[in-house]
Amino acid sequence: MSKKKLHFSLIALIIGFMVAVQYETVKQPNEPDTRDEWQLKDQLKTEQETQVNLLKEVRKYEAQLESYKSKEKENKQKALEKTLRQLQEEAGLTDITGSGIILRLAPLFGDIVPGQPAPVLSPQTLQHLVNELHTNGAEAIMIGDQRIVVTSSIRDVNGRTSINNVPLGTMPIEIKVLAVDNQKLYDRMKGSNVFDYFAIDNIELTMSEPSKNIIIQAYERPIRLTHMEAVGIEEGGK
Repeated sequence: MSKKKLHFSLIALIIGFMVAVQYETVKQPNEPDTRDEWQLKDQLKTEQETQVNLLKEVRKYEAQLESYKSKEKENKQKALEKTLRQLQEEAGLTDITGSGIILRLAPLFGDIVPGQPAPVLSPQTLQHLVNELHTNGAEAIMIGDQRIVVTSSIRDVNGRTSINNVPLGTMPIEIKVLAVDNQKLYDRMKGSNVFDYFAIDNIELTMSEPSKNIIIQAYERPIRLTHMEAVGIEEGGK
């Protein structure tokens, strides 16, 4: 067979295939929708109801999402407020009530006789007592009417022992101490030699039994922090 006849045969075959496909398409048209008007209305109504139900579901989930966001924001606010209260308590800026012990400083030989020098309460001995209390589990300390905080100073000012730059009153002086485990604090303090240090200065240090509902007032002065400055927030929140 010549190349010319071969090309003609291929073209004829392709044209015949295309005509056959077109004939089948015309012969079998898409089936028309034979539903009447009421059936179409019912179908439309069903679709509309479905759409309404979907919208209701969407709104319900949107409301739940907003509720979750609101609760999350509220929880964060409560967490911040709780943290602030805890920091204020730890810094001594709030009144605090708890269990602990009460110490008392008084002249070793009773009342001071007129004309005799009063026992001298040195800031070093008092600071030693504060350190001993902290070592044995004290959480809060108040000497007289002065709350001991991290910035408190116990020192000699013009010949008088002062706390927070406020001179201590005359003895007897009450020292309130709070602890998570007041019995443990009491037992450890019983074995301390700090009582002997006061006795050397003619001062008697006594200690009460562990008790509850001891009230310690807040530190009333502003706490000044040195060598600290606010850190700026870099771009991007880092």
